[in-house]
Amino acid sequence: MIPKTLLAFAAALALGFVVTSASHAQEPQQQGKGKGKGGGGGRGKAAAPAGPTPRTPDGKVIFGGETPGKNGVWTPGIGINEPAAKLENVPFLPWAKAVYDNRQKNELEPHTRCKPSGVARQFMTPYGVEFTDFPEIGRMYIFDIGGPHTFREIYMDGRGHPDNPPPSNYGHSIGWWEGDTLVVDTVGFNEDFWLDRRGLPHTEQLHTIERFTRTNKNTIDYKLTIDDPGAYEKPFDGGFTLRYNENQELFEYVCQQNDQAPELMVGEKSAVNRSSPIVP
Repeated sequence: MIPKTLLAFAAALALGFVVTSASHAQEPQQQGKGKGKGGGGGRGKAAAPAGPTPRTPDGKVIFGGETPGKNGVWTPGIGINEPAAKLENVPFLPWAKAVYDNRQKNELEPHTRCKPSGVARQFMTPYGVEFTDFPEIGRMYIFDIGGPHTFREIYMDGRGHPDNPPPSNYGHSIGWWEGDTLVVDTVGFNEDFWLDRRGLPHTEQLHTIERFTRTNKNTIDYKLTIDDPGAYEKPFDGGFTLRYNENQELFEYVCQQNDQAPELMVGEKSAVNRSSPIVP
């Protein structure tokens, strides 16, 4: 005599097979609905169009989220390993090109040691950044979510740069609005970070102009001009897009004793020379 439990199991298994078969039978039909319509939202569904650029009641573009009281974060619209500018357009000085080439083999990047990174590298992380605007005090802040978990301060009160700002990873930033575009002018950088994830070098002569334009709810067009006569023959442009991630915000991230990417710490791993300290 077959035990009742075994009979129940067999019945459940048969029912699951029927349901699964029916579901698979419907899939080709669902997939066909999106053909020829520019679909791309999975199983033939067209991606939902992005909403309009969010604004305050007085018409000012919102960078922080969809509405003044709603949070969101921005992640890069390109692969984080892609360069911030097309390499054929980068006018390297010879020493800078040699440094860049070496970094392609030995990725001893300060960011992997929890150091803050300015310019485009700030945005080229999988966790993204959060913009926070405080117009009442004339400040805009950009918070890093992963990695060093630091923030960058942009003065929006009309001031200029000091004569000799102390060199830092984020530099001294002043900003203003040109229509719907946030323009950020920065000087006063140190040399302790990479300009982007691929390893563009720079010197303390670096001067950047960044332009952030929120073209719709889901997209910021980020354009960057790099002017550094110590590393490049002339100024050049780069940039990419940032993507909005709704209903996300800062979370706790401990950048300590948890590095799971050893190739970023010892480069090619073909040989490791420990005779001298590694200084990021």
